[in-house]
Amino acid sequence: MNSDFLILLPVLLFSVVVHEVAHAWVALREGDDTAQKLGRITMNPVSHLDVVGSVVVPLVLYYTSGFVFGWAKPVPIDPRNFRTPHASDIKVSLAGIASNILLAVGFTVLYVIFGKLQVALDGLAVVGVVLRMCFFGVFINLLLALFNLIPIPPLDGSHVMVHMLPEKLGLRYRKLGGYGILVLMGIMFLVPSFFAVVFRPVFVIMDWWNALMYLWI
Repeated sequence: MNSDFLILLPVLLFSVVVHEVAHAWVALREGDDTAQKLGRITMNPVSHLDVVGSVVVPLVLYYTSGFVFGWAKPVPIDPRNFRTPHASDIKVSLAGIASNILLAVGFTVLYVIFGKLQVALDGLAVVGVVLRMCFFGVFINLLLALFNLIPIPPLDGSHVMVHMLPEKLGLRYRKLGGYGILVLMGIMFLVPSFFAVVFRPVFVIMDWWNALMYLWI
């Protein structure tokens, strides 16, 4: 098994867990304690991992393409408990995406710190591993942020889209959530070029990021 996979997988799991905790925490602040009662405001990965999204998909992608990606079990939300249903639903949905962007920034700061440390320590191997982990942290979290903006239920972008549609059409659109994961998996394996196009901005950003890291370190 490639050493990059062993570095990347824990970063992916950590990032998807933070994403779901962000949803649960903001939902609680907006008046819905459903996720809290089910023990989802925790960093314990066992409470969040999904067999398909957190295990099967990452392994299949790794062995078929060398690429690793996945997701955690969605946080249960009851919009009826929200103080302001429409606004709260959007806030809760965007909280996960915001958490991934903040993690990407945090991993960037750590990369700069450990990059300078590696120079000072004349290329210490363990620092190189941390740098690789930080690189994956930025890359994965940008992917997660963009992936969740796709307006296919139950992804976060769909919760924003539904409030932009007429009420009847929005209700039909929301019902697609039960099949959304199957649709996404079908696209992932049958039309892989779709995600290559969708994720193109992340690769462009990473090119800029690499250039900045070279200048700063």
